[in-house]
Amino acid sequence: MTKSVSIEEFIELADQMPIIDVRSENEFFSGHFPSAGNIPILSDEQRKIVGTIYKQNGREPAVFKGLELLGPFMSIRLKQGVKLVKDNQVLVHCWRGGMRSQFYAFLLEFYGIEPILLKGGYKAFRGVVLKSFEEPLKIIVLGGKTGSGKTILLNHLKEHGEQILDLEHFANHRGSTFGALGMEDQPSQEQFENNLFATIRKLDKNKIIWIEDESRTIGARVIPEGIWSQMKTTEKIYLDRDFEERLNQIMEDYANFSIADLKVSMLRIGKRLGPQHVKRAIELLENGEIREAFAMALIYYDKTYSYNLEQNTTNKITKIAAQGISYLEITKQLISLKDGNK
Repeated sequence: MTKSVSIEEFIELADQMPIIDVRSENEFFSGHFPSAGNIPILSDEQRKIVGTIYKQNGREPAVFKGLELLGPFMSIRLKQGVKLVKDNQVLVHCWRGGMRSQFYAFLLEFYGIEPILLKGGYKAFRGVVLKSFEEPLKIIVLGGKTGSGKTILLNHLKEHGEQILDLEHFANHRGSTFGALGMEDQPSQEQFENNLFATIRKLDKNKIIWIEDESRTIGARVIPEGIWSQMKTTEKIYLDRDFEERLNQIMEDYANFSIADLKVSMLRIGKRLGPQHVKRAIELLENGEIREAFAMALIYYDKTYSYNLEQNTTNKITKIAAQGISYLEITKQLISLKDGNK
């Protein structure tokens, strides 16, 4: 009899064993275990055909149609799975732990492999993911106006043995209107959450976790409510860096992108800049005066951040003077503050 395990055991086993997700391509794209490989029993189109037959004629005709569609691809699907197997074992799941994963497990067992199925399927995993965001974390939020180098500092903190949660990394977006430049497409909201969960579960919840100050949305992705609510109320360390230093950092981050890309990004905040300002910013970009155009955008972001900071009545905010100081020195100051050596 094929072995089935709970979602909790499945997650632990997934740290050492490969996972085969037998759902269709679109299901997998919408969200999956971060380490899973996709070997669909039925493609999106085939699944649609079988689903229509199931609704119109019932289960048995749908099963026969599914087998008919899978037949020519059965050996291919099995070969794909065999390549992923480690030590003759593999984890397998579908949406709810039903027919698709059971059938694929039968193929693997017929070949001589020992599959382990997930009770409740991917649906059970999503339940664990969403519930996990309600767990309390010891967070320090690293704040500062646009261009303060917060992401750079997060990486420095990580290099010094600190725990970080880089939300922008998981969102494939750097947060501002220029944040998508040079980045891959953003993951689905579901996958964004799945990737966050996979990282958070490996962190020590009894130790500090550094998170960059963000808006609720990063590009098109939304920070899970449980994490967001903690970010709004926990300690915040605010980096006070001057305008020119921050403008230099923005130039370093974005000035090498094409004028066309920069114009598209600038137009995204056109309504908030105002028609005259955005027109001027576009003219500056077209004339190659990139620094001046960025300065206009930075003035807008500074006003927005200052307003939000003034409205903050829940965070404990500690400001540190970071003008003219290297990122390494700022990192040391941050760690010192965390350790209470103020």
